[in-house]
Amino acid sequence: MKIAMPVDDKIMESSVCITFGRTPYFLIYDTETKESVFIDNSAAASQGGAGIKAAQTVVDNQVGALLTPRCGENAAKVINAANVKIYKTINDSIKDNIAAFEEGKLLLLDEIHAGFHRHEGA
Repeated sequence: MKIAMPVDDKIMESSVCITFGRTPYFLIYDTETKESVFIDNSAAASQGGAGIKAAQTVVDNQVGALLTPRCGENAAKVINAANVKIYKTINDSIKDNIAAFEEGKLLLLDEIHAGFHRHEGA
């Protein structure tokens, strides 16, 4: 199974990024082959809708699971529609989270927030 994780740098020693939609990179990791690929998150510089665009990037990479500390409502809708499960990371270590996922120790992320929308005026 391929899994995705928002990360700060393109190295396995990097940290899990605390923001999903504006993470600089995604790690795509194959639990069977142990192959890891880092991809740029083009949504990071978006004026708006970064979560949705980032979620589509995850879906386009045909992963079965997303490991992230948090996820906004709009992004979660895109991910859930593709039948990708969202798991909550346990700390900021990529390797710890991969190991915990493979051992079945990560919990499904059940705290989906409304997102960090920038609503100006009213």
